[in-house]
Amino acid sequence: MAATPSQSAKLVAEFLGTFLLIFTVGCNVLSANAVWAGTSIACVLMVAIYALGGISGANFNPAVSLALGISKAMGGPGLDMKSVGTYMGVQVVAGIIAAYCYAALFWSSFNLSPADGFGALHAGLCEAVYTFMLCFVVLNVAAARSATPNQYYGLAIGFVIVAGAYGAGAVSGGCFNPAVAIGIDVSSAGLGFGWCIAYLVFEMIGAVLAAVLFKVVRPEDFGGEKGGPAAEMTSEFLGTFMLVLTVGLNVLGKSSGGAFSIAAALMCMIYALGNVSGAHFNPAVTTAILASRRCQDLTPAKAGMYMVSQLLGGIAAAFTYSTVYHGASFKLGPGAGHGFAEVAIAECVFTFVLCYVVLGVAVSTTTNNSTMFGLAIGSCVTVGGNAIGAISGGSLNPAVSFGIAA
Repeated sequence: MAATPSQSAKLVAEFLGTFLLIFTVGCNVLSANAVWAGTSIACVLMVAIYALGGISGANFNPAVSLALGISKAMGGPGLDMKSVGTYMGVQVVAGIIAAYCYAALFWSSFNLSPADGFGALHAGLCEAVYTFMLCFVVLNVAAARSATPNQYYGLAIGFVIVAGAYGAGAVSGGCFNPAVAIGIDVSSAGLGFGWCIAYLVFEMIGAVLAAVLFKVVRPEDFGGEKGGPAAEMTSEFLGTFMLVLTVGLNVLGKSSGGAFSIAAALMCMIYALGNVSGAHFNPAVTTAILASRRCQDLTPAKAGMYMVSQLLGGIAAAFTYSTVYHGASFKLGPGAGHGFAEVAIAECVFTFVLCYVVLGVAVSTTTNNSTMFGLAIGSCVTVGGNAIGAISGGSLNPAVSFGIAA
């Protein structure tokens, strides 16, 4: 039996992981690496989680530690509050030291603030929502008793950064972590200081919301009975909401990695909620699974409730991204030089790809894959979004289409 890591080992692991994360953030920003920065930061988080998760739990983020502490306080899995406080202190110190290190390396620093044209509420909404997503995914893939152990936890957690950085990053900078915000703000105090306080507040709100909704979708982890329709409908709403919000923010922010970011959002939420509701997040997927008759639990009545939840999630997300962008939105329709015939063909072909892959990796008893299912399904969005984005926008999902049209 492996020895239990000592408290000092845990704190060193938290320091190291947080330092590497924030040092990577700073190097990417100061190198002006707009295209690959989000992926680089996501990957350092992912590899550090796999390397150090068995020692400290690999929080590397005060918001994540808070979410785990609240979960534990409510009777679920997580961290005791003493450990939460200790972890937070180490993470903040590591963030500040890392920020001074990248500033010394480049002989430069950068200030923390919302992007031009955005205020505290716009940036704060982005920080709250994607910090929620990060903490929620952590709770579901690394703490939930029915989902652990697994091999995909690091991938799922790390790629939340890809989901958030390319869309929300254009508004707030994409911290999603108080240690990142404090480190950046302290190291650039000569350029101005104070935004880290507002960011911290919104990020902690996201952490609290994640812990509360974790209990809603997994009451069995808190001493209750396994969630029924309420947990499943909440799951479908949340997954679809995060997916469509990421679509909207990437489009409005003119992201260089839109399809990849949207695919990451889908993948992460599938890993988080796959064993709660099946993680359809798409009326077309629900229809395909129902028609296959391979899922006995999915009755026509339940499928109908799933679709309603998905459409509501899509519409709520559309209002959210419009709020972030001062009421701006974008039209659903064919791309320049294309008509509805081309749109119909494009959407049919690549929605087929998505639904067929879902049936193959998540439904079939012959070809299902308990580890790579989320990556396979999410990657269909990278495939379709890049292949037909110029023709139809690459919705592949009625909830996305309804949300945009709303």
